[in-house]
Amino acid sequence: MTMTQSANEDSLAQNLKPRHVRMLSIAGVIGAGLFVGSGHAISEAGPAVLISYAAAGALVVLIMRMLAEMAVASPDSGSFSTYADKALGRWAGFTIGWLYWWFWVLVIPLEANAAGTILHAWFPDVAIWQFTFAITLLLTITNLLSVKNYGEFEFWFALIKVVAIILFLLVAGAAVFGLLPDSNTSGLSHLYDTHGFMPNGMGAVVAAILTTMFSFMGTEIVTIAAAESKNPGKQITQATNSVIWRIALFYLLSIFFVVALVPWNTSGLVEQGSWQTALQAMNIPHARLIVDLVVLMAVCSCLNSALYTSSRMLYSLSRRKDAPAAASRTNRSGTPWVAVLLSTAAAFLAVIANYVAPSVVFEFLLATSGAIALLVYLVIAVSHLVLRKKREKAGEVLGYRMWLFPGLTWFTILFISAVLVIMLFDARHQAELLATGGLTLLIIATSLVLRRKKETRPATKYFTQRSSDPS
Repeated sequence: MTMTQSANEDSLAQNLKPRHVRMLSIAGVIGAGLFVGSGHAISEAGPAVLISYAAAGALVVLIMRMLAEMAVASPDSGSFSTYADKALGRWAGFTIGWLYWWFWVLVIPLEANAAGTILHAWFPDVAIWQFTFAITLLLTITNLLSVKNYGEFEFWFALIKVVAIILFLLVAGAAVFGLLPDSNTSGLSHLYDTHGFMPNGMGAVVAAILTTMFSFMGTEIVTIAAAESKNPGKQITQATNSVIWRIALFYLLSIFFVVALVPWNTSGLVEQGSWQTALQAMNIPHARLIVDLVVLMAVCSCLNSALYTSSRMLYSLSRRKDAPAAASRTNRSGTPWVAVLLSTAAAFLAVIANYVAPSVVFEFLLATSGAIALLVYLVIAVSHLVLRKKREKAGEVLGYRMWLFPGLTWFTILFISAVLVIMLFDARHQAELLATGGLTLLIIATSLVLRRKKETRPATKYFTQRSSDPS
């Protein structure tokens, strides 16, 4: 057998074990934003940031419920991009698929650089770019070999994150109730003793929702990964049913302890991050080292997932003839090796742009991904609305359902639309929305041009029919 299989064999292997998918679903939502970035949201909204996280978390729960309904009915590695294709048309699946791919391609150099920075602080004789290159190369190789390798790496990365959070909750809980020796703080007074629970008003809480919302990006990966497991419907159902307690435990409870232990206007929250500031307040030795270790695992996990997710989305686009046909090729182990290499290559180009081009160039590239999470959520909700009505009309029996349809689906659509409008008039997020909007229009235009070319010239050099349409 050759390295690249025939067109009929270009399918993904179902080698993810239940424990892989289970741990991915538990810790997939946990990124460095929880350990470090949450400090920005706390300093912005004060203790009322809990409302921001609760609102953003509730939105994610609703989105995951809608996505799970569609994914259980039709598991696919293209996930919401495939469903948008079926519900709204080829242009929608093309657009949201390429936007999502672009988002994760940009995540790769960001997370690799973050990991390299931490390692460089420990080993200053090795340059940051060398660590960045080595980590990216290692995870790329493991992703090329088999999806089981991705699952195994992610299992241990996720397990470390979960154990770290549980230990933090136990120690912080002991400190709050005065059971931790040598701690500088106890009680819940910091929830209200520094200018009140909502010191900067409701506007700051709404603004913090925009910050916290992007922390949850990645929850949907489990619906992509489950397509490469033996029983995707069961895995997706279990993951979705657990999303509420995961958000409540990992985010709400940990942030609750942080704002209880540390005044919201403490300068270290922004510079050092929420976890390091809280651990120092509790007089935990080697607080910075502990947080650096946890963050290193978190960014490596995110980098691993970015490589996996971007390649699977590119593979799905190729299978639908919306990306170069070569991207659908798989190796003996059922891994889309061309899609992995193309995604990694695009990420390295972004790294080069960061080093070679003026800083404003890379900042613009990052800005183009700023509102993609919201667009993905919006497309999921609209696709669900359309597909659910189609399935009900066809008399199809659904094994998993969204709550209170269509009311909650419409509420989600209106809520996301309102957030996008707020971003448009918020100076801090306006550039991100406009840049993402410009990129979206460019991709839509590209889709229409390619579609017109296909109608006039069916066989093209780059977009050719290699297999039957999976939809």
